[in-house]
Parts: sequence; structure tokens; C-alpha cells
Amino acid sequence: MKGARVTGSRHNGGVSAPRDVPIREASIRLGQFLKLADLIDNGADAKPLLMRGLVSVNGELETRRGRQLVKGDVVTVGEDVVDVVRVA
Repeated sequence: MKGARVTGSRHNGGVSAPRDVPIREASIRLGQFLKLADLIDNGADAKPLLMRGLVSVNGELETRRGRQLVKGDVVTVGEDVVDVVRVA
């Protein structure tokens, strides 16, 4: 998919090891987080990924770009696993 970065590195032949991506506020919208986590090139790339069923939050398929994420949420896109962490 053009613009999307859904390749990630494999860890033991499966999903990549989780990595932390800090957010400054108490929450962030999923579309913004995907860009912040460098999983997509720009915000417009979020909707096609979501509509194709390639994004899950806490193990559940997510289709809403505006879904609010908070500290502790785990976002998976393809083989990439990203933990939402809040900086003080």
C-alpha cells in the first residue's frame, strides 16, 4: 500500500517486538498516533489501513480513525506492535 509502512521487522518469525511510543497528553486519536509512531507517512494513509482491517487496538479490530488511545493501549498494524506510553 502506497504511503503505509506496514512491513515491520519480524521477531522469531512472527510479530515484531513491541516498542513504546510516548504521547504528551492523556489521550490521542488513533490516526494521529499511527503517524506519530511512524507507521504511516501522513494522516490520509490511516483510513485505508483501517478499512482493510489491518489495525487492531488491544487485540480487537479497529476501524475508527478517531478512536481515543490512552496509556497502556497496544496498537498493532500488520507485524508492528506499538505500546502507548505517556511522558510526564
